[in-house]
Amino acid sequence: MLICHIIASALLTGMLGAAEFRGSVELADSLQPSVVKNKDYSGVVIWLEPVGAPAATAPATFTMLQKSKRFQPHVLAVPVGSTVDFPNADPIFHNAFSNFAGQPFDTGLYRPGTSRKIQFRREGVVRVFCNIHSSMSAVIVVLRTSYFAVTGQDGRFVMRNVPPGDYRLHVWHERAAPTVLEKLGRAVHVDATGADVPRLRISESGF
Repeated sequence: MLICHIIASALLTGMLGAAEFRGSVELADSLQPSVVKNKDYSGVVIWLEPVGAPAATAPATFTMLQKSKRFQPHVLAVPVGSTVDFPNADPIFHNAFSNFAGQPFDTGLYRPGTSRKIQFRREGVVRVFCNIHSSMSAVIVVLRTSYFAVTGQDGRFVMRNVPPGDYRLHVWHERAAPTVLEKLGRAVHVDATGADVPRLRISESGF
């Protein structure tokens, strides 16, 4: 009975010791029709790095589907050491690759209904293309932290299970200049009840 009580207390402490970090972004000065007409603020990566301590990472397996000659999702964030599965759901061959900074890779040509897996061991931005279809592109943001989120169409994001503490907030968006993104970085504190960051405005004027 005593052992059960100790286990229950530990589980409760773990639940209470993790909080939510919430916020939203707005894309401004954009020439993209999806942003101007539909207010689509998706695809912005937000992450937290602990201050004064190494960031914890929990590698996992993620999926970037190839369907209708598109990578889905277009922007994917993963912790360092994670594996990304590239299933081919089209009735045609695909060949996912990257030769940019981050981690170059090449899945080789593979048939419909099959898949290839790539492990990402280095932090960085990996721009993904298809060697067969030049219109296909995507981005994998490999992070040295497990506290991250990618905005939905409404620009909102939620990070769950963030331990209380002090963090440095970082932002990445494919159509924003590095200087713009650097200015959005800031110190944040997360307590046991969670935290909200004021709306982040990201200008695309330098794209």
